[in-house]
Parts: sequence; structure tokens; C-alpha cells
Amino acid sequence: MQQTTSHGVVTDSVRPPEFSRAERVRVLTMTAAGSVVVGYAGVAALLALISSTAAHASFSTTGVLTAAAPGWLVAHHVPLRFDGGQLGLLPLLPTALVMLLVYRAAAGAADRLGLFEPLQARSVVFSIAGAHAVVGSVIAFLMGDEGPVRATPAVAFFGCAVVSGLAAVAGVAQRCGLVEVVFERVDPVARRGLRAGALALFALVAGGALVLALGLLFSWSTTASLFDQSGGTIGTGLGIWLLCLAYLPNAVVGALSYVAGAGFSIGAAVVGPLEFVGGPVPPVPLLAALPEAQAGYLPLVLVLPGVIGVAVGFSLRDAAETPRARVRAVLVSAVTAGVTALVLAAVAGGTLGGGAFNPVTIPAGLLAVLTFGWVAVPGAVVAWFAGPRPPRVVLPEPEAEVVVDAEDEEDYDDEAEFDAEYAEDAEDADELEEEYDEEDEEDDGEEDDEEFDHDLDEYDDLDDEELAEDDTDDSDPDRDRDDSESDSDFDEDDDPDEDEPDEDDEGDEADDVDPEDLADKPR
Repeated sequence: MQQTTSHGVVTDSVRPPEFSRAERVRVLTMTAAGSVVVGYAGVAALLALISSTAAHASFSTTGVLTAAAPGWLVAHHVPLRFDGGQLGLLPLLPTALVMLLVYRAAAGAADRLGLFEPLQARSVVFSIAGAHAVVGSVIAFLMGDEGPVRATPAVAFFGCAVVSGLAAVAGVAQRCGLVEVVFERVDPVARRGLRAGALALFALVAGGALVLALGLLFSWSTTASLFDQSGGTIGTGLGIWLLCLAYLPNAVVGALSYVAGAGFSIGAAVVGPLEFVGGPVPPVPLLAALPEAQAGYLPLVLVLPGVIGVAVGFSLRDAAETPRARVRAVLVSAVTAGVTALVLAAVAGGTLGGGAFNPVTIPAGLLAVLTFGWVAVPGAVVAWFAGPRPPRVVLPEPEAEVVVDAEDEEDYDDEAEFDAEYAEDAEDADELEEEYDEEDEEDDGEEDDEEFDHDLDEYDDLDDEELAEDDTDDSDPDRDRDDSESDSDFDEDDDPDEDEPDEDDEGDEADDVDPEDLADKPR
């Protein structure tokens, strides 16, 4: 069956047939009991490994199972009491492993039952959290008030319920649509802020881990000497190494507080980038990363959270079109990072017996405020100026009303009348010009006809005169003799090969000329 989430993501899930009530109860019971048993077995196996490799430890199955009970409570972050004080500084790595185990168990139960609605997740969460809470309170009750290690049943009940319940909710959140339900009630700008806040906290934690690793690297000789002081046996070295590994997340949170500027304290010793007070610390190799004295370069670590804040603002520069909305996204990310840092600092520290190393304090409130400030201030500045700005809408200025007096109105009326009369006169003048042009064209045509007729008359008169002269020349012999003499003289001067036409021929040619051709010739 395909399901479409609110974000448009299509998930493929095969919904099994409907389960009966008994079958559902059986699946939920096995899931809850299985998470408890597997977690308890893991703690017992770890204790068995340590006790079997220790030099002077006695190994027995009953002893291992009995010792695993307080270890299981420690994994659920339940404080323990003993004669010398209280152990409130609990390792975070076992807690993370238990939550991972519960996460997988809850997710598997949701898949087997085919859960896909938010309300259906209640059965899985309540069954797992209830089972862990009941087992934790029973263990604390059986430990009694007079044993070497004690726990408060009420604290064990709620501590185990909270840890397992949070892990179970995380396991069924994606499958039952809890994530979509939460994000549907959050606008896109705030959603971007939540993601940026999570990334900012991750970057701060990574920065703290880097500082811790550099401290251990620079003080490697001290770390090696602390391992040698433990006795040199395989079991003892393994126990110390597992102890350091279990408290490694606590050390990373302390380094996070150090990078943010809040620092931390172990008994009378105070360690911070701006403050340093020396004092005794436990001989644990993990604490070899602590600086031995205040150095001038230590405050430079404060550049790292500032860079992270700038990166948050740069990542949110396109979260919204308006600067105010982008600043709101930055504030959401700062609150997210600050609240998460507050929770981490609260669970990472605690009491450590009643000796000189008590307590181990990570100032949760100060760390939360500084984390908020490191993310909010540079992030808001960068998001405000680096993001796009909406174009300014310029409203057109209203046109000023012209107040006209009565005299001005009369002048305007006169000018309007004058313009109208001038326009009419111009139109009349144009019409007259057109008429004159037409008449001129007609007159030109008539004149051309008259000139053509006049040319024809002149041509007729000329023709008549030539004819009369020809008749006269024929009757006069002297004329003929003179013409012959002149012709002979002309022939002597010109080329004998060329013949010149006579006047009679010209006259004949003139008779053949078309009057229309003559009319085309210029006068």
C-alpha cells in the first residue's frame, strides 16, 4: 500500500491482515520483554568480560547477574547511592546503546503490526516504556535500603520510563506518521530553522570532539603514563579503557561547553577558555586532555562557535524573502540548539561520591544562553544582509490640483475660442488650396492642347510655303543653273563617295512626318 505524506513523499508499506487482540498483545509483550532481557543480557555480558579478565576478581554466574542489575539501572540513567555518597555522574554511552536497542525493537513491532496512524503508536510506546519502568522499580526495590548499592524505586520507575519511552517514540515516529503530524503544524520558515539548529548543534559537538582529540594528542605521554599506573594487566587495562569509552560522550559534552565559553568544573578545578583554576582531577586517561595552565591561545577556540553562527545565517539566507522572516528562522535555530545543549549538559554532569572530585558540573543554563547567542547574533546579521530583499514599492505621487481663478478661466475660454477659430480657418485654407490645385491642373491641360493645335497650324503654313517655293524654282532657269553650280562646288569639297539628299527629298520626307511626332519635338 502506498502512503503519501504531507511533504509529498510516497512510502511503500505492505499492510498485513488484521490481527486479533490476543495476537496484538502477544507481539507487544514479546517486544517489551525482549528489549528488557536483551539489554540486561548485554550489561551482564560486559561485566562477565571484565570480571573474567581482572587479576583479583572472582567470576560466578550468580554474581554477574546480580551485579548487572545496578548496571542496567545506570544504563537507564538512574542515579545510585552507596555509603560514600551518590553516583550521579552516569556514563552516556550505555544509555545511548539502550536507547538504540529500544528504537529497533519499537520499529520492528510497528512493522509487524502494520501500524501507519499516529494513534496506533500508543500501544507500542506504552508497552515498552511500561515494561522498563516496572522492571527498573522492581530492581531498585529488591536492592533494598541496606545493600552496598541502592536506588530509589520512584526515581528508577520514571527514569527507565523516560529513557525507553523516548527511544520507542523515535522508533515509531516515521512509520506512524508522527513526524508529518509535527511538521504540518510548523510553517516552512520555522522548519528550516529547526533543521539549521540541529546542524548547528552537531557542528558544535563536532568542534568539541575535535578539541578533545587534539588535547589527547598533545598530551599523549600523560595518557600513556595513566594507563601504566593501572597495574599493567589485561583485565585492568580493559576495564579502564571501557570506563573511558563509556564516559567519552560526557567528555565531548564538556568539550562542547568549553568551546562555547561556559567551561566546566571537576571539584575545585575550573576549566574554561577565559578562566582556569587548578585543582586535583581523577587519574583517568580521558582527563589527560585538560590543560595544565591557562595559555594565551586558548581563547581562540571561541572563533569556532562564531564561525558556526555565521554558517547558520548563510544557510538561512534564502529561507524567506523578507529579512524579518529570515531572522525568525535564525531565532528558531538558536532556540533549538540552546535547548538541546541544555539537556545534554544536564545529563552529562552530576555528583561523584563525596571526595575531592565532587561534583562534576557543566553549567547547563550558561551553556544554553551562550549557545543561543553564538547562533542568534552572527546568524541574524548574516541572514539579514546576505539574503534577498523585496523590491521597494514606490507609490505614484498624486498630481497637484490646479486652482484656477475666474479671470484665468475667462482667459482660458478666450484662448480656446481663438484656437477653435484658427483651426476652422486653417481647414478652409486647406480646402481652398486643394481647389486651386485642381483648377491649375485643368488649366495646364487646356494650355497643352492649345499649344499642340498651334504647332499643327504652324506646320501646315510651313508646308504650304515650301510647296510654293518649289513651284517657283521649277519655273526659273537661272535658279536652276545657280543650283547646279553650287551643287558642283559642293561635290568637289565633299567626299565623292557620300551622297547628300536633295531638298526635294527633304520636302518629301517632311510630307511624311507624323504630326504627333512633330508635336513631341521642342519648339
